[in-house]
Amino acid sequence: MSARRHPSEERLLAFEAGTLSAPEAVVVATHLALQPQTRAWAHLAQAVGGVVLEGLEPSALEDDAFETVLRRLDSVEPEDGHAPVSPRTSDQSLPAPLRDFELGPWRWAGPGVHVRNVLGPRDGDCRVILLRIAPGQSAPRHTHTGVELTCVIEGAYATEDGVFEPGDFEEADPKVLHQPRVVSDIPCLCVAALDGQIVLPGRLGKLLAPFVRL
Repeated sequence: MSARRHPSEERLLAFEAGTLSAPEAVVVATHLALQPQTRAWAHLAQAVGGVVLEGLEPSALEDDAFETVLRRLDSVEPEDGHAPVSPRTSDQSLPAPLRDFELGPWRWAGPGVHVRNVLGPRDGDCRVILLRIAPGQSAPRHTHTGVELTCVIEGAYATEDGVFEPGDFEEADPKVLHQPRVVSDIPCLCVAALDGQIVLPGRLGKLLAPFVRL
């Protein structure tokens, strides 16, 4: 899978339609806050989708469709932790989409690598984390059990696919094996939507896996 500096068209469409999972939406929103020019592509994709829908033949609804929707709305229970919390518990130096979420403590995830949870946006095993890597340091070489979406907030890192700088967006899946290395003079701060856990290859990776959990 080749690197992308912006979200795929499919994810932008889902974001605009409000159907993207909460964790992925936070990362896409952060990218748009740092690179608002990407939103033009999202609007274009949405417009194209609207034209396609206009060309479809309408389908008849069931007689009790309205009552069915109302029953479903009444049965929905609010999920704890998805609403933004008081800004007093957040970091106001972060991009706007992240400022109102409560943050967990920084914890060690490898030499020069620290991670903290962004509390609230979650969808099954998919959650949002902040990742901070010191200058000259690398994250462990890894792949993924699910999809990982990453947006750079500060600093820069490099992989085999090139350099990712503030606002750049990367999508990685189980087919991607990479080792992000910080190439900036300041720590690289990223926000990521992580589905499942990272997978460290090899015998050494299996030994380190219990200690390097994101």
